Amino acid sequence: MTTARRLAEWGTAPLEVPAAVDAAARRHLLDGFGAAVAGHRSGAVDAVLEVASGLGGPPEAAPLGSQERIGAPAAALATGALVHALDFDDTHAGGLVHATAVVLPAVLAVGQQVGATGRQALDAAVVGYETVCRIAAAAPHGFHTRGLHATMVAGVFSSALVTSRLTGQDAATATDALGIAGSQAGGLLAFLGTGASTKQLHPGLASHAGILAARLAAAGASGPETVLDGPHGLYDALSGVPADPASVVERLGERWETTRIGIKPYPACQLMHVTLDAVREVAAREGFGAADVVSVVADVHPDSAPTVCPPDRDLAHPHSPYAAKFSLPWSTAAMLLDGTVGLATYEPASLARSEVADLAARVAWNVTAPTGHAADAPGRVVVRLSDGREVIGSVAGSAGTTAHPLTDAQLLEKFFGNAGPEGRAVADRVEHLADEPGLDELVAALHAACHPAPGPGGPS
Repeated sequence: MTTARRLAEWGTAPLEVPAAVDAAARRHLLDGFGAAVAGHRSGAVDAVLEVASGLGGPPEAAPLGSQERIGAPAAALATGALVHALDFDDTHAGGLVHATAVVLPAVLAVGQQVGATGRQALDAAVVGYETVCRIAAAAPHGFHTRGLHATMVAGVFSSALVTSRLTGQDAATATDALGIAGSQAGGLLAFLGTGASTKQLHPGLASHAGILAARLAAAGASGPETVLDGPHGLYDALSGVPADPASVVERLGERWETTRIGIKPYPACQLMHVTLDAVREVAAREGFGAADVVSVVADVHPDSAPTVCPPDRDLAHPHSPYAAKFSLPWSTAAMLLDGTVGLATYEPASLARSEVADLAARVAWNVTAPTGHAADAPGRVVVRLSDGREVIGSVAGSAGTTAHPLTDAQLLEKFFGNAGPEGRAVADRVEHLADEPGLDELVAALHAACHPAPGPGGPS
């Protein structure tokens, strides 16, 4: 039996979801909803919302933050871009994928389309999480090595299987859906050097493509069952490292990747979080300020270096918010100057600060020997101070990762920081999602959070 068929059989069958996995899925959905609300308020992906609305279609689902029901593929296109708009959504270290950005849109859109209960939506989300994480992790950094965004590459499969499950397809049809989805896998990393918005689009495009793949399969179109095994399958064509397709279905229903997804404390590339944590740790411990810093040298995992400190970009003078989010020197300098890195760090006024650029020019790095997954690597910085001292900051791993998870209280603090107090109804609905008779109340709560009523003295 092929890998795709085994995955489809598991993904369309009744699930026994352990309580810890159920809780992890709800945590990630909540985090994704918060990131999407912040993305909606920012206006960062308004172009996608405009296009999705213009696509129209039958009144199947409302995109996150809207009350207008459009076709489910179009709704997922918009929601996927919203979740990833600010690069503040979660990351699975093994696959280096933004899991919720491709799981949540399909669950929310197709769930509305079919009138799914909260329990059905939650089970579909778990299937989606396992699919995207396992497919990407079978070739660690393999897609990135070929210049592709793993979130979109693997996300088309996740959205296809989520859709297949929610629409009641059998395993054979779901296998065809996975095969069709594979021909839509892609997503170039060309945005890294240009500041283009394509990275924000990738999760929405993957969600849209996966839903279409499942619909095509349901209508009778076929896809190659060997899409994951080859020859000429996903890994043969798109991975720059040897892959292990068998690991995609290894111990399905026993080993849960849903519990191994990290939640970001900073709205920037996950691969430099460990450096930010190490800098923050040593500055707090030694009590120095940015004015005292002569130089910083960071240890960087070899799989991280091409993304966050490549030699062919001006890392001290990023020309866009996204360029700054992928510049280890600039973000490290901002951490030293401000004591934190948040959404305001990457606003245009912040990017224009000469003092950040001046300090960023004094941040260098050493590429270390590979140790495990880059997103789970330890962090170390050596800071030389104006008084002649050299101090070392080190952390075993970045906050929010599997080994160093955010507490529920920290997650809620992040969520309300993104969604504001208007997000309370969203948090309550997600906490009790398994008991919800449908998704309409959650959709209404998300709309209210994205469009808060003006307060006293506020905008009218």
